[in-house]
Amino acid sequence: MKKPLFDQSGEWEELLKNDLGQSPKPNPETTGSKTVGASASAGLNFDIKPEELESYLNRYVMGQESAIEVIATKVCTHFNRMKLEATIPEDERIVGNIKSNMLLIGPTGVGKTYIIKLIARRIGVPFVKADATKFSETGYVGGDVEDLVRELVHEAEGDIKKAEYGIIYLDEIDKIASAGTGHGPDVSRTGVQRNLLKLMEEAEVDLKTPHDLASQVEAAMEAQRTGKVTRKKINTRNILFIVSGAFSSIEDIIRRRLNMQAIGFDKAYASKTDGPALLTLIKTEDLMQFGFESEFIGRLPVTVVLNELDEEGLYRILKNRYSTVVLGKKFDFRSYGIELDFTDDALRTLARRAHAEKTGARGLLTVFEKVLIKFEKTLPSTEIRQLTVDCDVVEQPEAALRKMLLSDSIKSFQKDFLLKNGIYLEFDREAAEALHRMAGERNCSIKQLCEELFHDYSYGIKLMEQDTFRITRDAVERPDAYLEEFIRKNYPKGRGAS
Repeated sequence: MKKPLFDQSGEWEELLKNDLGQSPKPNPETTGSKTVGASASAGLNFDIKPEELESYLNRYVMGQESAIEVIATKVCTHFNRMKLEATIPEDERIVGNIKSNMLLIGPTGVGKTYIIKLIARRIGVPFVKADATKFSETGYVGGDVEDLVRELVHEAEGDIKKAEYGIIYLDEIDKIASAGTGHGPDVSRTGVQRNLLKLMEEAEVDLKTPHDLASQVEAAMEAQRTGKVTRKKINTRNILFIVSGAFSSIEDIIRRRLNMQAIGFDKAYASKTDGPALLTLIKTEDLMQFGFESEFIGRLPVTVVLNELDEEGLYRILKNRYSTVVLGKKFDFRSYGIELDFTDDALRTLARRAHAEKTGARGLLTVFEKVLIKFEKTLPSTEIRQLTVDCDVVEQPEAALRKMLLSDSIKSFQKDFLLKNGIYLEFDREAAEALHRMAGERNCSIKQLCEELFHDYSYGIKLMEQDTFRITRDAVERPDAYLEEFIRKNYPKGRGAS
């Protein structure tokens, strides 16, 4: 069993114990003047190998094997290198800090965020995720990128040393590419890139923001009490930055570059290459043309392209035993005591519909909700405790639900009638259809309708000494007349009034 990067306690330990097991107690190490004190005191105990992390990720993520191979390798190298550097005297370390910060490129819903969340959980480090579009250059309306670092400390429950080995994930990074108009400062784009530059390499970030009035008051009170002001800072040297985006229009930039460089057959091939294949040919100059500054791209040495999910890929996600989509929906129904199952054909149909949504794995959530929302609302109020989703349920959910409710209502009435009178009423198909129609016309439940129509049947059936009675359509439409006619025809011979 692999040990987590940090000693865990409380909720952090509870979150991770299923995958990581119990963490050992801290074993503080003394630090000398030439040792990286932060690394030594943080309890750095990382020993996961790239293939182990790759195998773990492939359990949960389908269709991204090549991307996972690169991501798992570089993440493991990042943390193993930090572990090594913590043991090396400072004067023997390499000058300059080259981190495996990553740029993930791929359409929405292919698992970019999910992969990084899984990594943070498996390793046991604080994780912060935000959309790049929420930030603006300091001094303007919008978030400050340094808030991401402060949030890491919050996720680490105030443990600064633990936060200094966290992961910051920025999605929609393509949205902060410069528009390239050349008219004035591009505040929400280039400004954010420049501010991120400082953090992605190494910077000291004050935990208390200067514009926070509460922090200022607290600092003033501390200065008055102690005669000095102490500033708590967090160093970003070892924080791993991972950014991602769809880069939906960058294929045109790549294609233009290839066309200018290619001649003859190669040029024709380049013009016909589709988007996913083009993305694998991306270069730094394409990203700069897209609107990123060279210094910003230079802080992201690892570029990973994720595959777009086709119908088969979405089906594989649903068939995976760890599928969060299927398991999540099963838990939704299980919370009401209802067991949910899916046939293979139903999963294939759902995958096909999700692919038509053009939103990757997110489309799976959309189609699942559309099909199952009425079942999720209605079934908890019934006695139904099992729902098998087959093609009929997927193709005609409302009709399938009506059929289930009809069957459940009749069964409930049959059960009550049997327990009360010792007589089992059997309903044929035409009788059930008639009950459904009449209940709609009278705006009442089928069980209520049955109780109204057949409340006197127990006496007549007992009179004929029967313990089973068949309800036909005629019985539903003419309940009293039907029972009287049946008694006249079937009353036992030899019995009569004394």
